[in-house]
Amino acid sequence: MESAGKTPIIRVRGLCVSFGTKAILKGLDLDVQPGEVTGFVGGSGQGKSVLTRTILGLVKKQEGEIEVFGENIDRLSPLEHRTLERRWGVMFQGGALFSGLTVKQNIQAPMREYLSLSQGVMDELAMLKIKLVGLQADAADKFPSELSGGMVKRAALARALALDPELVFLDEPTSGLDPIGAADFDELIATLRKTLGLTVFMVTHDLDSLYSICDTIAALADGKVIAAGPLSTMLASDHPWLRAYFHGRRSRAIVKPDFDFAGLGAPETAQS
Repeated sequence: MESAGKTPIIRVRGLCVSFGTKAILKGLDLDVQPGEVTGFVGGSGQGKSVLTRTILGLVKKQEGEIEVFGENIDRLSPLEHRTLERRWGVMFQGGALFSGLTVKQNIQAPMREYLSLSQGVMDELAMLKIKLVGLQADAADKFPSELSGGMVKRAALARALALDPELVFLDEPTSGLDPIGAADFDELIATLRKTLGLTVFMVTHDLDSLYSICDTIAALADGKVIAAGPLSTMLASDHPWLRAYFHGRRSRAIVKPDFDFAGLGAPETAQS
C-alpha cells in the first residue's frame, strides 16, 4: 500500500484491537499519504471509529504498529506524544462540543491545554478560526444548544483547526446534514485542504463525499482493509461488500454515465 518515494503521514501495520473476547480489528494495514483526503468506509460496527481512536491513543491496541509523522507512537515519551498531538486536529462524530462553553471557548480549549497565550491573543485566533470555517462572527458567543446542525459541524471543525494542525481526523463529518449542507461542508473541507495544505483522514459513509473530495478510499470489512485506492478501484472491485456499497441503490448519484465498470457498462450497473 505504500507509494514509492512517499512516506505515509499515517502508517498502520498488523493492528489488532479487541473489546473483551470480541475482535474488532484483525491485523489491519493502512497508509495515509500526505496532502491527500482519505475516506475510510465500512459497515456499521465494523471498527471505523475504533481505528481513529486507536491512532489517537484513546483505545488500547493488542498488537501492531502505528506511525504518525514517521514516529512510532509506542516509542514516544509522554512529552513527545503530547508534542505530536499538537500536529493533528480531531472532529469527533456529532461535533462533541462542550455544552457549557460558547463556540469561542470551545475553540480556545486546545489553545489553553497546549499553548501559553494571553486571552486577547486567543480571542483573536478563535475569531480567525470562526471566519475560516464560514461561521458568522456572532456565532462566537453562542452555546452549542443555540446552533443548527450545520453550525455545530463548522464549530467543531474550527476547534479541530485551533492549533493549525497538519493532519485532521474527521469522524462522519456530514452525518445528519441535508444534501445541500453536506455538499457545502464537503466544499469547505476541500478548500481548507488546498489553502492550508492539510492531510485529511475522514471516516464517512457519505457516497457523495467519497466521490467529490477523496483522493483515496480505504474500505474496512472483517477487521481489515480489503481495498485501498481511488474511487475507480472501488467501483471495479468484485468484493461482495464493495459491490453492494458502491453499486447499490444509493450509489446512482455518484455514478458517471460514461464510466465503464471493468467492462460491465455503466447504464446497466447503475440501475437498481
